[in-house]
Amino acid sequence: MRRREFIAGIGGAAAWPLAARAQQQSLPVIGFLRLGSPEGFLPAFRRGLTEAGYVDGQNVMIEVRWANNNGQLQGLAEDLVRRQPAVIVASGSVAAIRAANAAASTVPIAFLIGVDPMEYGLVASLNRPGGTITGISVLESELAGKQLNLLLEMAPQATKVAYLRSCARPDL
Repeated sequence: MRRREFIAGIGGAAAWPLAARAQQQSLPVIGFLRLGSPEGFLPAFRRGLTEAGYVDGQNVMIEVRWANNNGQLQGLAEDLVRRQPAVIVASGSVAAIRAANAAASTVPIAFLIGVDPMEYGLVASLNRPGGTITGISVLESELAGKQLNLLLEMAPQATKVAYLRSCARPDL
């Protein structure tokens, strides 16, 4: 082997680790968009991901954005989309889900909401939502009557029942 070929080979070998590092794929991104502070929901979300084998910073990146008002949601959703997430989790309001949907035409959006998503035009139907939006709806109002019946079965002597509910509108 000639001296120049040897030096070129050594020089090329020295660059292999850099080339290998440059070819490594970045971690998949999970976008998290919420109206209001994520403090109550985010720790449980991270814990659930960890239990499923997804650890933030190790095999997935979680990008968190939260807004104090509706006017901030669209810009935050667009910022998340620029990070090219595998999925966006939207919670806290119908407005957060709508902002994520408007910003991301191809990114799947998962939601957790306490109202009927059909009523707010988020999905076509509960069993076949269509589009890129899917999620969990607690359907509080539909369950209230069943919960009251169960309570009265457990305490048949009750003559008064108080029902405390958040007055915040989900579409705000």
